[in-house]
Amino acid sequence: MRAPKVMTRTFLANLALFHELGTEDLDRIATGTTELRIPKGRILFRRGEPCVGFHVVVYGRVKLGFVSPQGTEKVIEILGPGQSFGEAAMFLDRPYPVNAECLADSLLLHISKATLDAELMRDRRLARMMLAGLSRRLVGLVHDVEAYSLRSGMQRVIGYLLRDIEQPDDAPSAPIRIVLDTSKGVIASRLNLTPEHFSRILGELSHEKLITVKGAEITILDPERLRAFLA
Repeated sequence: MRAPKVMTRTFLANLALFHELGTEDLDRIATGTTELRIPKGRILFRRGEPCVGFHVVVYGRVKLGFVSPQGTEKVIEILGPGQSFGEAAMFLDRPYPVNAECLADSLLLHISKATLDAELMRDRRLARMMLAGLSRRLVGLVHDVEAYSLRSGMQRVIGYLLRDIEQPDDAPSAPIRIVLDTSKGVIASRLNLTPEHFSRILGELSHEKLITVKGAEITILDPERLRAFLA
């Protein structure tokens, strides 16, 4: 066996997908892993290219999507640190079904299919972890379909702004400042909205004095009131 990549092994050990594995297991995976440092705006792969492994985000942002025959981009997912992508195409031996573009300077790990297949044969825990990850993604896609079908554009935007926000019990109405981690056009596509519709909704929320918008910075003036507006 080649000498293990110490830094790569450290990255792998800090990922939820591999946290149950021992040092020797991580060493074997590290030998089949490539570190990719991709600058903002670079295309990682395009739809139809062969998939010979899967990627994990160590830091940065990756956009998955495709372009319609009319030239309109549809963003499927925006991935951040600790998230993986490409597993389904890899397991099915099919080309990538989407394009992947880095929205920020990113460090990714590419784990080869041959390496992963060998580890899956050796350790059932890894198979369980990967199955859980794919299941979470499927549940997320079902939630997306539900949102597009049953929720208004206003509800989708408010849900996006309130995602992952936890208000302290002693100050449920304290203002919260958030910074959009990508362009408004990309977020609009992710929410299945046109950029114009997305901007109009932000304007309506500002008019209702629920938020203020300053470039990529949005301040939720009263989260509890915004949640009530969502309902």
